[in-house]
Amino acid sequence: MQKNTENRVTFNDLNLSTPLNNALVNLGFEYPTPIQQACFSLVLSGKDTVGIAQTGTGKTFAYLLPLLRLLPFSDQRAPRILIVVPTRELVLQVVDEIAKLTTYMNVRFAGVYGGTNINTQKKLVYEGMDILVATPGRLLDLALTGVLSIKSIQKFVIDEVDEMLNLGFRPQLISILEILPEKRQNIMFSATLTPEVETVINAFFNHPEQVVIAPHGTPLDQIVQQAYEAPNFYTKVNLIRHLLKTDSTMEKVLVFTGSKRIADRLQEQLTGFLEHKPGVLHSNKSQNNRFETLKKFENGKIKVLITTDIMARGLDIADVSHVINFSMPTLPEDYIHRIGRTGRADKDGVAISFINEIEKASQADVETLMKKPIPMLPFPEEVAISTVTAEEERPAPAYDKPYLVNPTRRKNTGAFQEKSAKNQKVNSGGAGRKEKKRKAKGRTKK
Repeated sequence: MQKNTENRVTFNDLNLSTPLNNALVNLGFEYPTPIQQACFSLVLSGKDTVGIAQTGTGKTFAYLLPLLRLLPFSDQRAPRILIVVPTRELVLQVVDEIAKLTTYMNVRFAGVYGGTNINTQKKLVYEGMDILVATPGRLLDLALTGVLSIKSIQKFVIDEVDEMLNLGFRPQLISILEILPEKRQNIMFSATLTPEVETVINAFFNHPEQVVIAPHGTPLDQIVQQAYEAPNFYTKVNLIRHLLKTDSTMEKVLVFTGSKRIADRLQEQLTGFLEHKPGVLHSNKSQNNRFETLKKFENGKIKVLITTDIMARGLDIADVSHVINFSMPTLPEDYIHRIGRTGRADKDGVAISFINEIEKASQADVETLMKKPIPMLPFPEEVAISTVTAEEERPAPAYDKPYLVNPTRRKNTGAFQEKSAKNQKVNSGGAGRKEKKRKAKGRTKK
């Protein structure tokens, strides 16, 4: 007799196969999330599906479970399921989730992404697979070489499509949609539904069923939001040091900055203050460095990970206790994605924002999106307020491009140098030389 004391639907109530159920038992999962429950039968039916749900609600399992339930055994080389995601980190995460769910299944899968040797990935693709997870650019590279055939794709999944479009992948995504077989099931999952996303849906989806679990811009209920007003970079450094020192619940802290330079500068300021040097993750770091840093953070070897919005979407890191917005994001939607890194899997989380005068406009945009204010806390009296500004905070010069400034005219000392007296020659001209020759001839005749 199945156990369902809370009158909630369990995974046993879904039409899952025994291998999938066994894998979920191993993972300790009993109840599907609302997006998983709502999308299961839709994806299973073969209809085009658009799922909109907040970050951290289990969207990856929402499409993987029904797709794996439908996938029959095959030894063909060409993949039948294609999953496209915006970043290499998300490729690895989806591949890891597939590995967890297929423990008792004979399924071949692989992930491909840019920034690594394409020949190695060509060999991987040539060996054959059932499911391919890819970033848009590398997928097109492999398809254009001919080593990857997509003519057998039956299920096409676009995960985190709004972030994909924000990162400028729209041309690649459209190219992929245009070369895929016409007869296929389209599945799209996202945290937000923007006008640009709707344009893609209207152009390429066939009467899709839409599942919206939470209103656009609604943060997860279990995330406690707080904010401090901090005037500049060094005051924010003093504040984050104070919080890390006095708050024992800060066990796994993800810090978002507005730029790569600020992320590196903050790491310098926190190095030596913490027992272990904080990690930094952004696009200037090598692929191996990014993977190793993320692994250390996941395993708890480093307490603080500083990053840019490259980590705001899709990545599922367990047990992040706090998210700190050291800089407020430019786009209000990114605030939702950032704070969604904590409070995952029904656990509580805390999101703290440091807001300076310029960032108050971003705060207002976020509060408009959420339709609720971010609670402001009094600035701790024991934290010093700095009067020093970081280089990134200083006003830009009136002319930020040198060619817009009228150059100071100076005496030319470039390629044309004044010759010494002994090397100077007087040019008497061609006419003078001819006159001398004519007179000389006249004297000779006489």
